[in-house]
Amino acid sequence: MRRFQKVLAIETSCDDTSVAVVGHDGRVHSCVMAGQDLYHAKYGGIVPEIASRNHTHHLLPLIQEALDQAGIKLDEVDGFAVTSRPGLIGSLLTGLVTVKTLSVTAGKPFVGVNHLEGHLLAPFLTDAEYAPPQGFDFPYVALAVSGGHTTLYRVDGFGRYKVLGRTLDDAAGEAFDKFAKKIGLGFPGGARVDRLAALGNAARFEFPRAMLKDERDDMSFSGLKTSAARLFDELLDADRETILREAEEFLSTKQAKPGLLADLCASFQEAIVDVLVARLTRAATREKMERVVLTGGVAANSRLRARVVKWAKESGKTAAIPPLRYCTDNAAMVGLAGVIRLNLGETSPISLGPEPKAPLDQEKSPRG
Repeated sequence: MRRFQKVLAIETSCDDTSVAVVGHDGRVHSCVMAGQDLYHAKYGGIVPEIASRNHTHHLLPLIQEALDQAGIKLDEVDGFAVTSRPGLIGSLLTGLVTVKTLSVTAGKPFVGVNHLEGHLLAPFLTDAEYAPPQGFDFPYVALAVSGGHTTLYRVDGFGRYKVLGRTLDDAAGEAFDKFAKKIGLGFPGGARVDRLAALGNAARFEFPRAMLKDERDDMSFSGLKTSAARLFDELLDADRETILREAEEFLSTKQAKPGLLADLCASFQEAIVDVLVARLTRAATREKMERVVLTGGVAANSRLRARVVKWAKESGKTAAIPPLRYCTDNAAMVGLAGVIRLNLGETSPISLGPEPKAPLDQEKSPRG
């Protein structure tokens, strides 16, 4: 029997605070989260100091809630897992200090986890409503795409990650947020663009698809972002006013409607999705992989999910895409990576510090 049956995990790499109780088999016994969108929206982006301060307010109540939902007490968990890398240094530090305190108090070990490893393992989580595709296992090609990272990996097993390509500038999620801010949708913008795009005409505006003919698997979204800003600035005054008015109406009513704004969102979104899907499909074909994973916060985008599912079905591939709750930053994925590492004999010292930048392909496997 595995020594570590259940762990309590904490994720505070950016602005979302999450706590989960996860079993050694990937079963999610509880996963709770507190967001901070309202705190950061007026600044047009995440303010690190505000993020870390809010983590301190949210963590203890969320820990109790996660334990209550799992139906266990703190002394019934076998160990702890925490995101220690990469991320905002203040946010990481808040989670680390909390877990170290729990570890010392309970007399049980903890392990620091790479947030990106959690995303790559998220498809293996299970709960009452989700399970990975039958028989899904290593190896696979994974596209991890979020506000801070957009990377293609070859995953040959736990702890065996090879970067095939990454964005050379802006991450896809960052491009979505900056575009949304430019056209009056505010922050965070990715989900708002997605909702409006569902009602828009993606052929209305033309945007570039960078590096599609490049033999590398790298990506670039800064040119797209610049192109969108220039297009908006060069529109007729009446069209710009229409877009801004429609954005204001959407934010006040929360109702998406067809129109110029929806067309602009659909066109921009399609450009990003075209690049991401092209990179994923080419990498899977070249690597001769029958299984692919789409994960990370931008994997919540409905158009991207639908395109990957459609391609996988048509090409006979198996696509594993976690549900939305396990795509965004969450402690369940951290718990799974943590419980595996703990059962392989890895623990972290009390001196462990945060690492704001930590490439996943440089991680050491606990098995050597």
